[in-house]
Amino acid sequence: MTAALAASWSATLRYARQAADDFWCTVEDRCRGLLPERMAGVFLTALGRLASGGDDLAGRAAQLAVLGRAYRRYRLLPHQLTIEDALAATVARHAPWTPELSAAWAQAGRRASAAAIDSAARAGDGPAWWPAQVIDHDRAADGFAILTVRPWRRLLFRPGQAVLVCTERWPGRWRWLSPANAPRPDGTLEFHVRTVAAVSRALVHSVRPGDPIWLGPPHDTGLALDPASEADLLLVAGGTGLAPLRALVEQVAASPAGRRVTLVVGARTFADLYDAVSLDKLQSAHDWLTIVPAFSHDPLAEPGARGDALTVAMEHHRPGQEVYLCGPPLMVAGSRLRLLAAGVPAERIHLPDGFAG
Repeated sequence: MTAALAASWSATLRYARQAADDFWCTVEDRCRGLLPERMAGVFLTALGRLASGGDDLAGRAAQLAVLGRAYRRYRLLPHQLTIEDALAATVARHAPWTPELSAAWAQAGRRASAAAIDSAARAGDGPAWWPAQVIDHDRAADGFAILTVRPWRRLLFRPGQAVLVCTERWPGRWRWLSPANAPRPDGTLEFHVRTVAAVSRALVHSVRPGDPIWLGPPHDTGLALDPASEADLLLVAGGTGLAPLRALVEQVAASPAGRRVTLVVGARTFADLYDAVSLDKLQSAHDWLTIVPAFSHDPLAEPGARGDALTVAMEHHRPGQEVYLCGPPLMVAGSRLRLLAAGVPAERIHLPDGFAG
């Protein structure tokens, strides 16, 4: 029945705009003023995606983070049955319907709304999502893009955090991305995206300046700087794990702490070093910053730049540094043991907890 749920939800999404109108009208008939009409489409696609079971664990966590905040923001907790009935009725209007599928959607809706309500108990206050617009899209390297987006309302975040992102090309699918900048006066955010799955492929290959996207609430990732510390930093980046670490560099640049920072940027070859121009500008602007490239598969690299990012980074490690590392899962997985074996104290090791990278 899981496949049938997914198929009927896919059929519903072929009529996404009409489905959003139907969902909102059903809710409005039962509880006038409960859910703003402009929010119905984003809410429906997140709830339907969660109910149809079409996501991995990270995707499910993303759905719940958004829906939990929405249930809390719009005071939907006492109206669970209304939401469940509206979801099932909407799918019934747009997909082939049988008594068995009706029962399955009723059960799936109950599970999804119960999970969202449970998430609401842990969610913070504030908007569930921020409409935003892509204002710049740079295909920085093969399989990579740098997006600059402007939210309609300022989104408050801290360097090192991850933000939920959704594009209308894959409605209801939310994914975590870390801004590559500290908060800016104009409120824009920069995201580094590598093609991995459906959402990232759309962000790299299909999204263009002027397109709308949605940003969900930011979450801590384990990469925030300790405001009480003035220790020097060793930052080790692999792939788009550079994004949150570059944001930390910008945070240091705006503070009077006087830290020295070494940023090791790992890539397979020089052609894969997708953010080279911005890194050169950072290096030129700050004498306390040292940027070191590390190339794991480039035979033309200088001897000191050959090897994986962590191997090269340990050549630059000095006692007393705080070490922050972010990159692909395989890079992160064994890094704590390698750092401990190299003598880095456990309390000075900072790794992402699953959101970033």
